[in-house]
Amino acid sequence: MTMVVTEPCFGCKYTDCVVVCPTEAFHEGEQMLFIHPEECIDCGACVPECPVEAIYYEGDVPEHWSGYIELNAEMAPRTPRITERKEPLVGS
Repeated sequence: MTMVVTEPCFGCKYTDCVVVCPTEAFHEGEQMLFIHPEECIDCGACVPECPVEAIYYEGDVPEHWSGYIELNAEMAPRTPRITERKEPLVGS
């Protein structure tokens, strides 16, 4: 299993979660973050750090956001790794 970033991250992109990830599994897209499923060790350290509650264990992703499981797996390898906190997107 892996952790999955879902809909609430889209357009806000808080990065509090990336600094606690022991495997540096977060990747940064233009509008949201992604977690690489092969890099994530499923520790859950990122979950309480997300102020918009966008991160779920793969098995706990709400049904209406289930497409984000595949989206994270697809986009993480295509986007740069992020390991440091940045300002969230404007309007967050």
